[in-house]
Amino acid sequence: QVQLQESGPGLVKPSQTLSLTCTVSGASITADVYYWAWLRRPPGKELEWIVYIAYTGSTYYNPSLKGRTSISRGTSKNQFTLQLSPVIPEDAGVYLCARKVCPQPKGLKWYWYWGQGTQVTVSS
Repeated sequence: QVQLQESGPGLVKPSQTLSLTCTVSGASITADVYYWAWLRRPPGKELEWIVYIAYTGSTYYNPSLKGRTSISRGTSKNQFTLQLSPVIPEDAGVYLCARKVCPQPKGLKWYWYWGQGTQVTVSS
């Protein structure tokens, strides 16, 4: 059974760094041929893809967020971490990690496993 679990702060101030970690069980983020992604859903907006890291370690970023986004992985803990800096108020929303079955194609149908999501509030 593949499971993903997000963790991180629920509140972050503008200009700070947001760090969210996804812990994966039931699959290896390095050995299994999948793509480990972060997405978000701002209030009243559609789901937005942020970034993913492939099992090879290659990273792919949404160009609109690339300048503020980074992703890394902790292979020993089977985790991957999103960092967004500096945070702006428009970054508020529900952040989700997910496993994508193929690289690059758009669409939610390519994400077959999801975390439950974590709410991020941006407030000073």
